[in-house]
Amino acid sequence: MTNNDGSKQFYIATANLLNFANPNRIYYENAPAYDNKAYEHKLRGLTDLLAKAHADIIAVQEVWDSNALEALAVSLGFEPEQVVIPLASNDTASPYTQGRGAQNTPAVGIISRFEQLETTLLEEIAPKAVIDIPDIGPHKHFNRPPLILRVDAYGQPITIITAHLKSKRAFFLRDENGHLLEDMDDPNIRIRAKLRSLCMRAAEAASIRMSIMERLHNTREPLILLGDMNDVTGSVTTQLMTETGEVNYDKSMRDVALFDAARIQARYGWMKDVAYTHIHQGMPEVIDQLFVSEEFLPDSKFSLGQVERVDYFNDHLKWDYSDRVTDHGIIRAKIKLND
Repeated sequence: MTNNDGSKQFYIATANLLNFANPNRIYYENAPAYDNKAYEHKLRGLTDLLAKAHADIIAVQEVWDSNALEALAVSLGFEPEQVVIPLASNDTASPYTQGRGAQNTPAVGIISRFEQLETTLLEEIAPKAVIDIPDIGPHKHFNRPPLILRVDAYGQPITIITAHLKSKRAFFLRDENGHLLEDMDDPNIRIRAKLRSLCMRAAEAASIRMSIMERLHNTREPLILLGDMNDVTGSVTTQLMTETGEVNYDKSMRDVALFDAARIQARYGWMKDVAYTHIHQGMPEVIDQLFVSEEFLPDSKFSLGQVERVDYFNDHLKWDYSDRVTDHGIIRAKIKLND
């Protein structure tokens, strides 16, 4: 697979699909299932949005059913087998789901035109990243396990990791039946509930970081981390995963650090000032992110290519809620490999 002009380049994007599920299936008990009309509307809307990105690799979050994601992939010109989403499988032979799709929380996945070399799920928090969550105890398992997919892009293996970290939403204690055990109106309890979410997100970020370092240390194989990080690029939790700033003090850290694609793009300019992927409490922010390893830095002696440009598709966030098929923007990077 090469481009018409012989160049080795590809587009990679990330998109939160906002509870994309099969029609007529309950995914949350307090949310109505999509009827056939609503499902078709969502499928068409997501297709229209993602078609504009022309991506060769699409990382997705908030998907409940592999059948729905395969339908979207096919509508974008992919093959069903180019969809990887183990924790939302509708295949009855699946050891994870027995064909029921995602349970309790949606899954992350990746659609890729390139040959798949390896698929791995990060289900357990790395032991050195486990921390005690207030009133709950050790956070040992990812709420939404990140997905690692190694692909062969024009003969170059690339590791792609997509994640959907714990949100900032306050995590209140509930009993086995889901009934609240705390007073949500008590401001001190609300703060403690938000602290729980932050601790969970921090543990998940630290664990992802440890997996990244393991894969990058003393290797020249590039890695891309992308997804819904549920906090801004400069936040403590996002920087836990990337450690970009460490490079300023220790150049050897380049080997394992990750770099914000939007900041290192060849056409870096005015786009950085209008970028946002989500509107949180009325404020636009970039919480959907795309980071690359040193091999995509043009000034690195180990450079294998570069990020030519990064684009944000976010006009739909200005539409009325009823017209939105997702509440997140799409971020896309164009990456060109050296000849």
